[in-house]
Amino acid sequence: MTSKNLFATVLTHAAPSGNYRGESEENRSVLQKITRRDAQGQDQLFTVISPEAMRNALREIIAKQGLPSNRRRLENYVSSDGKPQLAVEFKEHPNAAKFADDFLFGYMVADPKKNGMPKERWSESKRDSVLRMNLAVSVDPYRFDATFHQSPHHSEASPWRNDSKSNLLHREVSWTSYQYPFALAGDDFNDATQRAWGKHLLTAISELSNVAGGHARAYYEMAPHSIVVRLTPKLVGGFDTYAFAGDGSWGELSRLKNDDLTPSEFWLGGSVVRQMPKEQQQALKAAGVHLYENAQTLLTDVATDFLGKA
Repeated sequence: MTSKNLFATVLTHAAPSGNYRGESEENRSVLQKITRRDAQGQDQLFTVISPEAMRNALREIIAKQGLPSNRRRLENYVSSDGKPQLAVEFKEHPNAAKFADDFLFGYMVADPKKNGMPKERWSESKRDSVLRMNLAVSVDPYRFDATFHQSPHHSEASPWRNDSKSNLLHREVSWTSYQYPFALAGDDFNDATQRAWGKHLLTAISELSNVAGGHARAYYEMAPHSIVVRLTPKLVGGFDTYAFAGDGSWGELSRLKNDDLTPSEFWLGGSVVRQMPKEQQQALKAAGVHLYENAQTLLTDVATDFLGKA
């Protein structure tokens, strides 16, 4: 088993975002938001994307990678009362030794007796996620931008109609990048299979997209434009996990020194490295920081360092 733990913050590319909505207000699609202080110390609204939405996308990616998966999303599901529902289906009772998604993302069988789980496995009815994540928060505050779209009128000759008239659709949008932290504990990966699943997970994060419900209309990548990773035996990352600024700089960079944040434990990749002056890159390399111009390459290499070659 490895004694290292991985702590990371991902910064996405900036693009128009409208793909994580709250409860609609009539024809207005509302983005979910949180209040935080901006760089000037003023309280502002920032848009957010939940870790649950990102984890769901990661489940679908590892299934496409060919990993054994217990859960799958059912498209166009209609419940017994005739109403369409969001739904998933499980192949069998959860089994973290057999299914990568059960191992990586956890599960809960609220009533194992009622759900027919064998009594000898009732102690396995709940499992925490190996992957720890927090909210993705926009780096720029929401500026009350919105777009308007008109749904066309369906003629009377159409075989189906959503409404008897045309509607004006009002959608909140924000041009921003997002940052989100995640963490993995090395001691959670106890054999070759689990370590292989962990590497696939890090690859999935490097290719993360199709997050949240509006991606059918708005393509937004959650893969890293920049990334900061710390591999350490410590139980906490020790740095601000939301330290990226709107210009893509990382606010904790000056702390990478031996009497604060041990430089050799840090891996920096993507735009945060590419925008550095060469002299600064050379100084960080000399201190032991691992620098990568490509964030996806960093995640491939850090996975090997974290989980081994096999």
